[in-house]
Amino acid sequence: MLFASAALPKPLLATRLKPGMTIGLVAPASRGLDPEDMIFAQDIVSSLGFKVKTGAHLFDRWGYFAGTDEARAADLNAMFLDPSIDGIFCARGGYGASRLLPLLNYPAIAKNPKVLMGYSDITALHLAINQITGLITFHGPIATQQFSDYTLSAFQQTLIQAPRNQSVAAPPLRPALEGRAERQHRLYTLKPGNCRGRLIGGNLSLITHLLGTPYAPDFRDAILFLEDVDEAPYRVDRMLTALWLAGVFDAISGLVLGSFKHARPLAPSFSVSEVIADRVKDLKIPILKGLMIGHIEDQATLPVGAIAELDADAKTLTIVEEYLL
Repeated sequence: MLFASAALPKPLLATRLKPGMTIGLVAPASRGLDPEDMIFAQDIVSSLGFKVKTGAHLFDRWGYFAGTDEARAADLNAMFLDPSIDGIFCARGGYGASRLLPLLNYPAIAKNPKVLMGYSDITALHLAINQITGLITFHGPIATQQFSDYTLSAFQQTLIQAPRNQSVAAPPLRPALEGRAERQHRLYTLKPGNCRGRLIGGNLSLITHLLGTPYAPDFRDAILFLEDVDEAPYRVDRMLTALWLAGVFDAISGLVLGSFKHARPLAPSFSVSEVIADRVKDLKIPILKGLMIGHIEDQATLPVGAIAELDADAKTLTIVEEYLL
């Protein structure tokens, strides 16, 4: 659906979160290593000031999944249909969300817009739901993780305060110290310029996985953001090449690169930075690398499907239109 002729669905906005609201907790992908992980997840959600309602199958186990496909999809569908639920958090990622896409009740989701938050494998849910219903969902922390100060502040800014024209995913400010320089959180302008478009993206593996399916996003004039973890440079090369061959880089208006953590090379090898530089060197669009997106401690929360502006020269990504009610 890279160059779909049909118009995109109108953006659908959920209600911003407020302390005291009820959050539905679901596990649409992998199982936890320990059942106590889900108890911990409930405590994390409670610590944010919300009430928690767990999915009926939250503690299910089926092989490496958190329950059968039908059970996991049923939990997610039920949370959208339940009028007592104000938002939905995913307990974890892993693998399995894409298996649910044919089982989701998209008309019910469209009639009951709610915040949906998670990342990594949850990318499949974000992209499919936004593509089919127009609902703006949120690429942000999962419930089985500790929130750093940065992650908490970003979560609150995006989902509770929801200000207009907010800059998102900028690295945390570090004091300048003699003999020291920031190494991990640096912004790089790979291609200059600025652009405006729908903000779509997430995990590179999942985006590549959905190419050619009815659940892939319409990439036309979008600002695409990418991240991944535990992928060797040659695998990142393969996936970026897949996007290139599919015409994605010809369709988008801008590219944002987050973290590619634990990209362990096989000797001899390019580094993942060299792979990215090679794959984007001929593009004529703004490209910014190094934003706080991915499998990292300090993590941004991004509205998937919102209108954003990328200024690669100023090294900023800004949400410029309303994305929550």
